[in-house]
Amino acid sequence: MRIVIAEDDPLLREGVALLLRAESLDVVATTDTPDAFLAAVDEHKPDVAIVDVRMPPTHTDEGIRAAVEARRRHPGLAVLVLSAYVEQAFATELLGGGGADRLGYLLKERVGRVEQFLDALHRVAEGGTAIDPEVVAQLLTRTRTDSGLQRLTPRERDVLSLMAEGLGNSAIAERLVVTEGAVHKHIRNIFAKLDLAPTDRADRRVTAVLRYLEETQRRP
Repeated sequence: MRIVIAEDDPLLREGVALLLRAESLDVVATTDTPDAFLAAVDEHKPDVAIVDVRMPPTHTDEGIRAAVEARRRHPGLAVLVLSAYVEQAFATELLGGGGADRLGYLLKERVGRVEQFLDALHRVAEGGTAIDPEVVAQLLTRTRTDSGLQRLTPRERDVLSLMAEGLGNSAIAERLVVTEGAVHKHIRNIFAKLDLAPTDRADRRVTAVLRYLEETQRRP
């Protein structure tokens, strides 16, 4: 796995690089600005980019915009975004910009939980989605009272939140201590209540997660 890191904090940047190299992963470049990041992606064509949300010069959304641009230039690029705290608009902007496959959004504190961090990295590299549980939890509490998500039962909301984290059916079943058959039934109900027909061309699982994020985003 070839990786480019974009992080302006030198301690975190080099710490992540050392961690990944210790796992025998190939960190081909580390950068500290959006322009350097995009140049590194163009040059090295990595499998995964790890990108900080806030980067120079304004430390607002440069990292997100660079990640979106990198995905535009290299559609197969997996991106794992790191943020110091939950930034709801940035999460939905990234995930809504061309689909949620091969994308992750983690809080920086998750890097210290090495197993979880590496699991998220491998998940996005393999084509999945990895959203930090804290991001999901905060979005869940912001759901509008008139949202279509209100049709979901508490258990269905639990399943959808775990889907948003990027968990597969077996992992959801293990987390909720239920059978995979029960999870499959809940997901089928979620699709029905969110009006996601089996004939939809989009991946219904990804669409359901995006609907979840978009609905929570719209709260006044």
